[in-house]
Amino acid sequence: MNPFNKRTAWRIGAVSLVLALLASPLAWFVARENAEQSTVSLAIEESQRLLRHFGAIALSGPDAAARAGDAAKTLAGGLFDIAEIYDGQGLRLAEEMTADGQQLEGVLVHHAKPAYSMTSYESLQLPDGRWVLRVFVPLRQGSAPQSAISGYFEGVRVVPDWQRQQMLGSALSAALMVGFASLLCGAAIYPVVVRLSADNERKAREVLDSHISMMEALGRAIAKRDSDTGIHNYRVAWIAARIAEKLGFRGTSMQALIIGSFLHDVGKIGIPDGILLKPGKLDDEEFTIMKTHVGQGEEIVTGIGWLEGASEVVSGHHEKWDGRGYPRQLKAEDIPLAARIFAVADVFDALCSKRPYKEPMGFDAAMAILEKDTGTHFDPGVMAVFRPMARDIFDQLAGCSEALASRLLEDQVRHHFGI
Repeated sequence: MNPFNKRTAWRIGAVSLVLALLASPLAWFVARENAEQSTVSLAIEESQRLLRHFGAIALSGPDAAARAGDAAKTLAGGLFDIAEIYDGQGLRLAEEMTADGQQLEGVLVHHAKPAYSMTSYESLQLPDGRWVLRVFVPLRQGSAPQSAISGYFEGVRVVPDWQRQQMLGSALSAALMVGFASLLCGAAIYPVVVRLSADNERKAREVLDSHISMMEALGRAIAKRDSDTGIHNYRVAWIAARIAEKLGFRGTSMQALIIGSFLHDVGKIGIPDGILLKPGKLDDEEFTIMKTHVGQGEEIVTGIGWLEGASEVVSGHHEKWDGRGYPRQLKAEDIPLAARIFAVADVFDALCSKRPYKEPMGFDAAMAILEKDTGTHFDPGVMAVFRPMARDIFDQLAGCSEALASRLLEDQVRHHFGI
């Protein structure tokens, strides 16, 4: 399992566990409340049915107390441990209780005359651990909710242990099912997330491959205009990346350096052939035109999202540490670090490479020139990093073909671009 899949598994597992821990108690509470309300609803329905059977709903007349007494006895012996029936004025007509009800009589809080219009109940936990349900039912003369109230029924039920265990067991089962469902959902989501991530990663690699291909195409276009820049683009980008690694470049900063180094002379596409390909030294007017390749290169890479970072190298690769470069005459640390790194890589490769107009320079001679220009052209800090690795770089690139230089840079690209 790769690191991403491990992180994804841990995160989904953690979220699923948290959801299970949060949802399970809630499910337990809701299930317990529903079971309690179902018990109360059953008790209320049965009490109303029995009261109608005994005619106790009509709680007036000379035999009202007798009818209420009969109903109370039946209710107290069945669903309730205490059954109280009141007339419309809140006067108690009958009260019956079981042995458990007699024990509760002194524990329960008594209230004033009933005068409520809505059915309600109380759930009480007694100090001795018993669970008690207390219902309050207004008795109406008709079945319509707006019918006049003719009396009141109040019942107290001690929930037996078996029923309590049944209710708690049902609530626990619901809680466990919700918890299990949360964990199962996480397990089902994991492969979906991994698959989507793999698809996104594949598409990102495809986009990145197309970007790299476009970068190489631009590089080849430059090479078609200036035969000296073909292998040079690969070599100088690789050298700059080697130096930047020692300076801590990572991620997007390294990617921008590589792209900028490879496309540093992209603006030369806009330079006339008569100047770009002139075999001799350029005169002042021609050199002024040649220097415009920096600004043209900036225009090419600006506004293209993945090339934006390259602008630091493209715009600053001819600046010098002492401020005598162009086009902005930036000095010292005002020059972007990526451009300062590139300047060392660019000159070193130019000195050590064979060109149509010169043979490659030896390592010692090339380093002597770089050392002489350190502090004027080159950043002393970058030179301090480059100096210990210069010999190894020289040996690797000595006699290097364009194909080999391309493979060296490809290894850097794959490593720093995550391909």
